[in-house]
Amino acid sequence: MLQYTIRRLLSSIPVLLGILVVTFALARMIPGDPCTATLGEKATPEVCERFIREHGLDRPIYVQFGIYMKDVLRGSFGSSIRFSRPVSQILVERLPMTIELSMAALALSVIVGIPLGMLSAMKHNSKTDVVTMVGANIGVSMPVFWLGLMLAYFFALVLKGTPLWLPPSGRLTAGISSIPFYDVYGWTLAKDTAVFKLLNMFANLYVFNSIITADWKVLGDAVKHLILPSLALSTISMAVIARMTRSSLLEVLGREYIRAAKAKGVPYRTVITKHALRNALLPVVTIIGLSLGGLLGGAVLTETIFGLSGVGRALFEAITARDYPIIQAFTLVIAIGYVIVNLLVDLSYTLLDPRVRLQ
Repeated sequence: MLQYTIRRLLSSIPVLLGILVVTFALARMIPGDPCTATLGEKATPEVCERFIREHGLDRPIYVQFGIYMKDVLRGSFGSSIRFSRPVSQILVERLPMTIELSMAALALSVIVGIPLGMLSAMKHNSKTDVVTMVGANIGVSMPVFWLGLMLAYFFALVLKGTPLWLPPSGRLTAGISSIPFYDVYGWTLAKDTAVFKLLNMFANLYVFNSIITADWKVLGDAVKHLILPSLALSTISMAVIARMTRSSLLEVLGREYIRAAKAKGVPYRTVITKHALRNALLPVVTIIGLSLGGLLGGAVLTETIFGLSGVGRALFEAITARDYPIIQAFTLVIAIGYVIVNLLVDLSYTLLDPRVRLQ
């Protein structure tokens, strides 16, 4: 398995390199220029000339790409054109929000989607099956931006003043702050080191940070703010997982060893949970992995609707502002997320089905 893992990681290098090249080229094909997008339409040619020269955009494309590749190999993504800050700092601030939202949406999709798919398969061709699959089809076809707006309207406005009220935006209520765990435990760290940046990124995961610091007030508030955006983001993946679970489980239930287990008098619930479900989970795990990658890259609408400063919203703003370093860095991070998730999915096959051997 170790050899397989190393080989997969090495084979991912050309993929990531291709993404770097394509993203670098497409970013510069966006109509408009960074100077006008950043300084406004009234920027004079002289100001724009100085702006472009200061950011190295007057150099040949191949020189710009060489500088960018050198920065990436050193673990740096350059400086933002719009904010004049290191992109790595912006990434540390924005990535935790997207990770937190994506993981919450994925957990909701799995917790609800798999049981619904199992229920539909167990009640095949019944009213329960029909209702579940109709709901799944509606979930797949429901636009995220529309659902997000409806959820915000209903839970924030219609239910205002009731115990069911939920916040429509932000990560924490005004007046509540999350103190980083390294400050709580009195760790002394140099702020310009890679270790501090890594710890700071974990500290910006408010749910994780509040758990390890036992700050239950922040935990409850952070979870409350995550409910609506994670529900809106999880709808499509939840429906897809439910449909795939149903389809895969129905296929497994028709096999001979399942019929043999039933003939021996094994309870039907045991047949489902101990014999059928494990073999039916292989395609479901694949869908879950693809869903996680899609959630990481597709949260832009959800983050915009609910006022969350994550990777998706930052990427949209960077494209609007022609902020090339942020576009390139955030796209690369999403691509790396896809690679890691796909690798974990492949490795999980051997745990679910020992007959699968990764050579």
